[in-house]
Amino acid sequence: MTNRAAKLRNILVSVANGSITLIILLIAPLGLAAVIVNTLLVMAATYGVSTVADRVMAWLQPSSEAELLSEYNSHRGSISRQHHAVKPWRRH
Repeated sequence: MTNRAAKLRNILVSVANGSITLIILLIAPLGLAAVIVNTLLVMAATYGVSTVADRVMAWLQPSSEAELLSEYNSHRGSISRQHHAVKPWRRH
């Protein structure tokens, strides 16, 4: 996943959580300032947690380059084994 896609996903999740929080808090008997501040804090916390989770997941995943190299070497190794298994043709 690209950085841009991860950022967009995190923003969408933050807005969704903020919207749910706003609806819940508008039902409760609180002042408008408390509702707005609480909603913004939930949105910021959700974005922060999502961003940290993305970075942890990226750190835990093996690099794709290593996988490609291992696939390349396994195919290359099988070709070289086949090459060495064939005996050269000799004239008598």
